[in-house]
Amino acid sequence: MKQAIMIGAGNIGRGFIGALLEKSGYHVTFADVAENLISAINQRKSYTVHIQDRECAQWTVTNISGISSAGPELAEAIAKDCQLITTAVGLRILPIVAKPIAAGIQARKAAGSTEILNIVACENAIRGTSQLRDAVYALLSEEETAYAKEYVGFADCAVDRIVPKASFENPLDVAVEQYTEWDVEKGGWKGELPNIEGCSFVDDLSAYLERKLFTLNSGHAICAYLGALKGHKTIVESVADPAIGNLVYQAMQESGEGLIRKFGFDPAAHHAYIDRIFARFQNPYLEDETARVAREPIRKLAPTDRLIKPLVTAYSYGLPVDHLLVGAAAALHFDCPEDEQSVELMGKIKAEGVEKALAEYTGLQENEPLFGRILDVYRALAIAKSHS
Repeated sequence: MKQAIMIGAGNIGRGFIGALLEKSGYHVTFADVAENLISAINQRKSYTVHIQDRECAQWTVTNISGISSAGPELAEAIAKDCQLITTAVGLRILPIVAKPIAAGIQARKAAGSTEILNIVACENAIRGTSQLRDAVYALLSEEETAYAKEYVGFADCAVDRIVPKASFENPLDVAVEQYTEWDVEKGGWKGELPNIEGCSFVDDLSAYLERKLFTLNSGHAICAYLGALKGHKTIVESVADPAIGNLVYQAMQESGEGLIRKFGFDPAAHHAYIDRIFARFQNPYLEDETARVAREPIRKLAPTDRLIKPLVTAYSYGLPVDHLLVGAAAALHFDCPEDEQSVELMGKIKAEGVEKALAEYTGLQENEPLFGRILDVYRALAIAKSHS
């Protein structure tokens, strides 16, 4: 039987990646530092994935076991009959899990194994697998690195699935939304491509990473910033506000036209993708708070992130950007004393003016047309806020 190790037995590990692997015929060994989780997996030997969306469903995952990722068990499991390792631990933890992965690779080399092993870091990060690969290579000798380059694939991926808050009698049960996306770049994979339900192998991952950034991340952020301005507590509340919902949808259309020009996406297919993403914002089970989605506005206003990059890209093709401008301007109004970046942003605007903040955080120059247009919308939003 095909063997996969899922490092990270949290909600994403159980409800998304691990569940898809088990559904595709793998025995999934969950590795985690949380002893209570591992104990529950080995005692209960199954859990249920509950799809909570406008259409609800569920299925049971049974072909599983658990090991600790804190001791030698993980490296030992990698050294044995394992074809695939996936992670869902967070970018910060990848250098830590690199150690048992490197030890497992060393053991495979010492045993003379020529079986292919593929590793995919399923993190909410740009090219997380490449970062994990570099951390693993740093722990290997030259000979071991050469062995890894021949027999171990490191494939970058893009993942997307929201896990709503829920509690069940079985503590392993997990709730997920219906929507799922898992795109793996072919270039990093070694050997024959497997048939994994819900997983697509793609030639150019950068197109899919930007598609998510320009659509889900951009629309989500704009909805949050406009919702926060009007006092809405959740994304569902915000998108249900006709003034906000329509604006968010139009902004996603604008960023979408930029993507279609840049990557040659099929227009009908991409507009259908936008509609699917927009529908996710309306899922009543996803109690996403506007404050959570809007946090760290400085990072989200960066030139390569979800507000400015879609705006600049669409504008570079001479496309309309009126609604994307509102998203960027609304972010400059995000005032949340509990968020460190919001406090910095508000302090910068108060001390030096919004022009300085806009230039410093977005990389836009004062002589650029977009700079003045964002400022105009920022001031209009300030007037509207004072009258509300």
